[in-house]
Amino acid sequence: MVIASLKILFKRDLTALIKELNTYQNENVIWATDKQIANSAGNLCLHLIGNLNTYIGAEIGKTGYIRDRALEFSAKNISKSELIQKIDETIIVVHQALDQLSEEDLETEYPLLVLDKKTSYVFFLVHLASHLAYHLGQITYHRRLLDV
Repeated sequence: MVIASLKILFKRDLTALIKELNTYQNENVIWATDKQIANSAGNLCLHLIGNLNTYIGAEIGKTGYIRDRALEFSAKNISKSELIQKIDETIIVVHQALDQLSEEDLETEYPLLVLDKKTSYVFFLVHLASHLAYHLGQITYHRRLLDV
């Protein structure tokens, strides 16, 4: 039940991320920053892709994904279509990895220390879902403020 709910939430918010990117009238603005907006929507998108592919794909799904976190914030001008393709691929990776977990696994300890202390799978997966939603909200405001 929890795994099915997490799959729904990750797919919902990753699909919303695609919709948000498609809503930009000017594709170049995806990479814009301004005043107190330090991260572009494109870099936040790459960050979310890297985050989910690392902590769900590589760790749970054993995909072999290797993260370059610095590149998530330094890469620029990747096309909207390529970003969307990466998000679509991430949706598949997340679903396939979560399918490998049982409900009982969720109560066991997530193997990596990522936060300030070890957590259960369920705690960490809820954290990842809220992290996705947080940055999705930032991207929504980025578009509303800069894509005018």
